[in-house]
Amino acid sequence: MSSTDIKNVVREKYAEAALRAEAGRHADSGNAKASCKCGDKISSGLYDVSQIGTMPEKAVLASLGCGNPTALAELKAGETVLDLGSGGGIDVLLSARRVGPTGKAYGLDMTDEMLALAGENKKKSGLTNVEFLKGDIENIPLPDASVDVIISNCVINLSVDKDKVIREAFRVLKPGGRFAVSDIVRRGDVPAELLANMVLWAGCAVGALKDAEYSAKLASAGFTGIGIETTKVYTAEDGRAWFGDLGLDADTIAPQIEGKFVSAFIRAVKPAAASCCGGLH
Repeated sequence: MSSTDIKNVVREKYAEAALRAEAGRHADSGNAKASCKCGDKISSGLYDVSQIGTMPEKAVLASLGCGNPTALAELKAGETVLDLGSGGGIDVLLSARRVGPTGKAYGLDMTDEMLALAGENKKKSGLTNVEFLKGDIENIPLPDASVDVIISNCVINLSVDKDKVIREAFRVLKPGGRFAVSDIVRRGDVPAELLANMVLWAGCAVGALKDAEYSAKLASAGFTGIGIETTKVYTAEDGRAWFGDLGLDADTIAPQIEGKFVSAFIRAVKPAAASCCGGLH
């Protein structure tokens, strides 16, 4: 299972999700339900009514995350925010409102269809402090020490090279900058054949790091103040919802993930005295 193969599968599924949202359907509503990010079982109910009411409809339809990083990050007016894997742009647009006209919100995504949808949503929002960038989260197209806060919503788990993602996050953060992401985290072992399944990887769960591994990778990159807060533990029944429409034996697979995957808030800080060198390749 090569990293290129996995990336291509993820890109394909995100493109399908963007096209469904563009057509006015929820991104998880097609035949490929649960194959993009984490599925409607996870992504529903993450934003309160007041937040959703301020967003373009297609930004809401394209939401596929496992948390609400804009609430986690405690954004301040004037800050610069970067969303890794920004999709249809809901978290970028919410962040832009939080940081105000003196701040800036970037979204980074590798999928043309999602970027097109995000651009449409930006235009409808009327926000001018938003910029969507095309690129990989393993190679962030921004200068060293240029961002106050990095957010992400159930995307880092999709990367094959998470060390590089975390090093890049450290590099672009300013000293004292904050890493505040929602992600899927693994607790315990799952069968190797599940971890090797590219479709399941694109479905977000099997690419997840163990919680101790996540903390170790953040520390190795130079981050401090590391914390992982569980927000939801997934059951076998959740697994049936993820895998049932993928042509897989959900009844066999689902019990193997009982309690093994959680949604979590992951927090860390780049030390105020840190140099950019901690994030060099």
